[in-house]
Amino acid sequence: MAAYILRRLLLVIPTLWAIITINFFVIQIAPGGPVEQAVAQLEGHSSGIMERFSGGGQEVQLDGAGEGEQASGYRGSRGLDPEVVEAIKKQFGFDKPMLERYIDMLKNYATFNFGESLFKGGNVIDLIIERLPVSISLGLWSTIIIYLVSIPLGIAKAIHHGSRFDVWSSAVVIVGYAVPGFLFAILLIIFFASGNYFSWFPLRGLVSADWDQMTWYQQIGDYFWHLALPTLAMVIGGFATLSMLTKNSFLDEINKQYVVTARAKGLDENNILYRHVFRNAMLIIIAGFPSAFISIFFTGSMLIEVMFSLEGIGLLGFESTIQRDYPVVFSSLYIMTLLGLLLNILSDITYTLVDPRIDFEAR
Repeated sequence: MAAYILRRLLLVIPTLWAIITINFFVIQIAPGGPVEQAVAQLEGHSSGIMERFSGGGQEVQLDGAGEGEQASGYRGSRGLDPEVVEAIKKQFGFDKPMLERYIDMLKNYATFNFGESLFKGGNVIDLIIERLPVSISLGLWSTIIIYLVSIPLGIAKAIHHGSRFDVWSSAVVIVGYAVPGFLFAILLIIFFASGNYFSWFPLRGLVSADWDQMTWYQQIGDYFWHLALPTLAMVIGGFATLSMLTKNSFLDEINKQYVVTARAKGLDENNILYRHVFRNAMLIIIAGFPSAFISIFFTGSMLIEVMFSLEGIGLLGFESTIQRDYPVVFSSLYIMTLLGLLLNILSDITYTLVDPRIDFEAR
């Protein structure tokens, strides 16, 4: 097992390199990079923005006050001075050839040096760490709730296979699966947070503004109070897949010969189900927990974060992509890919913990 884990860890390196390399060159050739964004700002396409670019002893200042904006004596309708554009390129590091920028990025990422954000200001890793609590909270609690509901439901459906309960519960979870999370979030906001019907839950942030002045138990309550609606919006579509997987896994085990033998020996049905069937049937479900968590963590929260004004990784990645803030985009991709690969290894390890008969060294 140690040799298998070592091989998997070594495979992380070329996998990370391939993903980062493909994304780097695809994004580099896409139109509308950070230089174009800055030029557009200087030309008056964005208002209320102050940017400074220094290059060759020259400073260019933009004050987004309207048509009277000037940059080194320039008015937007006259076109930018080439020296100003070159100063912008130097500020963002685009005065270097693409291959040199690529090599510099690989060197920096090998030492976890992610640089500075082009548009948000501040260190990239600090921005990501600042947003992590929101995304981890949404991903973790959503995954736990989905597992706590889907596993008992799947077992009950397997026991009562073909009954009216099985049919109706399948219909309910499939309808839930068909409802987009953002649409359900809108309904939750309208009914429980907008004040049109009820105003039971907050609409903004992970905690209240006076969170620091609360007692520890009030802080816990306030935290879950803010998480209630966004978490509920995220889990609505997550029950169907896991419930059906649990049901089918139990049905498959229940029909095996060792269960027939146990029944022939006169063992109690609950004893057969929870002492013999449960461990075998739950193997794939329990071992898949790390992958399920990282899947929800990556893909499920961006729209929810936007709708509930939660500053998480999903919203950060979306904003950075729109702004072409390459350091933040590539750093987020790098960290999340690395985390996903490590959790996949953890998932394999979990298989062996749940069922020691599994041996990844077997040929």
